[in-house]
Amino acid sequence: MSPRHFLTLKDLSSEELKQLLSRATELKKIHLEGTLYEPLKSRVLAMIFEKSSTRTRVSFESGMAQFGGHALFLSSRDTQLGRGEPIEDSARVISSMVDAVMIRTFEHSIVETFAQYSSVPVINALTDDYHPCQLLADMQTYQEHRGSIEGKKVVWVGDGNNMCNSYINAAALLNFTLVIACPKGYEPNPTLVEENKERVTVVHSAIDAAKDADLIVTDVFASMGQEDEQEKRLKDFEGFQVNKTLMAQAHNDALFMHCLPAHRGEEVSADIMDDPDSVVWDEAENRLHAQKALLEFLLCQ
Repeated sequence: MSPRHFLTLKDLSSEELKQLLSRATELKKIHLEGTLYEPLKSRVLAMIFEKSSTRTRVSFESGMAQFGGHALFLSSRDTQLGRGEPIEDSARVISSMVDAVMIRTFEHSIVETFAQYSSVPVINALTDDYHPCQLLADMQTYQEHRGSIEGKKVVWVGDGNNMCNSYINAAALLNFTLVIACPKGYEPNPTLVEENKERVTVVHSAIDAAKDADLIVTDVFASMGQEDEQEKRLKDFEGFQVNKTLMAQAHNDALFMHCLPAHRGEEVSADIMDDPDSVVWDEAENRLHAQKALLEFLLCQ
């Protein structure tokens, strides 16, 4: 039987995603109560990093340890992947020795190819196109603070990047409205937008987009690998900072999220980061619990 992979949110059905989010909150409660729960005892997760990470590494490594398993950190500098071994060969070899593989890399085709030749579940921990693990944490966080996100208005402010693409997928699965506010030239994947045009709108004014929002989300203006564009992007994204003025357009109980790391004073003002309606720290912690739920789902069926 072929393994289940998690390369985008669309690898889950709507019902599976909802169950996984609820399970993440249950696992969070179990952890905070100090109850020992080790469903992955003696299981091994290989973690392949071609992009640097803080939250992804700590959350997956901690999650495996709490589940009684083990996580192997593999950087491209330490493996044959970094020396030109075909992805197909690495996938066959690594998957024969571990129980699951997590990959954080650049081109989305890398995780797709790896999954095609892997005998164990493969998890996309970030590519240039999608960041589904972060969306699990975001959706869990909203649900814990405000209940179901179905029918709500979510506003993405910033670049049409991997996070934005994953929010489009989440809108389709969880049935919320998504308004994407970005400068011209920074729109998300047009095919993805067209496929979800019933729920997704792209505009070029952050102030207009934020009106009556239930959740406002942003990310850095220049992601990893775009550092040389930083100065240009800061100019292009003028008027797209999430600040008090922007949040004032949203509903009074609207939440603010950021996948972190944040550049205070650029895409978000410092006072919004520390505002009571900012849930960025719960959102970051929930990477641990959501990914534990994902690991349990993929490995304990």
